Amino acid sequence: MKGLEISKSFYEEYGKELFQNEFKDIKDKIAVGLAGSGSECLGFDDEISRDHDFEPGFCIFLPGEDIVDRKTAFQLERAYYKLPREYMGLKRSLVSPVGGNRNGVIRTADFYLSKVGAPDGNLSVQQWLTIPEHYLCEAVNGEVFEDNYGEFTKIRNTLLNMPESVRLKRIAGSVILMAQAGQYNYERCMKHKETGSAQLAAIDFAKNAMKTVFLLNKKYMPFYKWSFRAMRNLEILPELADTLEYLISSENDEDTAETKQLVIEDAAVMIINEMQNQGITKAMCTNLETHAYSVNDSIEDSEIRNMSIFAAV
Repeated sequence: MKGLEISKSFYEEYGKELFQNEFKDIKDKIAVGLAGSGSECLGFDDEISRDHDFEPGFCIFLPGEDIVDRKTAFQLERAYYKLPREYMGLKRSLVSPVGGNRNGVIRTADFYLSKVGAPDGNLSVQQWLTIPEHYLCEAVNGEVFEDNYGEFTKIRNTLLNMPESVRLKRIAGSVILMAQAGQYNYERCMKHKETGSAQLAAIDFAKNAMKTVFLLNKKYMPFYKWSFRAMRNLEILPELADTLEYLISSENDEDTAETKQLVIEDAAVMIINEMQNQGITKAMCTNLETHAYSVNDSIEDSEIRNMSIFAAV
């Protein structure tokens, strides 16, 4: 059973009782679920994941102290701490009953502040452009088991919907970096016989191609160690995961380098086709740099459009 399923089961069996008895007065003020850091919040946990930071537990999200006071929150933390120390053969860590861990009682504002720097999820343009996508992913991953108050889900839904002008700016920046690394520098590095630098170019192309594919899916790319696995689950261009993995894991001898250059161009064409399908580029060529500027020109928000094309990278 996956960690998210274990978390939900643990809540259903033991956690719910807290709000049917001792804390029934605040039942309509809470949200419960599991989100944030950890492979289990992405559904990617396995046996290897259980060697650290893995336990049966869930998050109880509370509104501000004007709604649920500090004393009640502390009492709830103590009650959570006293839940069974083992569940489904998994032991809970000896967390402090004053919070600060991945599970337990957490103020909604503190959770979102730690992930995106805004307690209410209202991000400035600069924040939308510069917050690493894996932090945005951690803010909206996992599952909300129930939200009686609605605050947590409202903020979550706000963050799930990246403004279109920001999405396009991020795409434009990633695509121009793909052009520089893959369509220009990889071949030049090979001509200079700088195979190490050529591999760095291939890696930079692959990294930015992945970012672009996630953005074309309107999804946030998770932390790098889960990026390939998550990419294979996407609806749009999941097949590029194997292509990009080949680029960063293969050698750079002369014959392989020629193949890799062709693979880079094929990947570029696939991404260009999808951008054209979405109507975000008007360019009719295979030059990624041209498409990057075309995407940037399609941005409706003039403030964001007139920023440097590298503003979101």
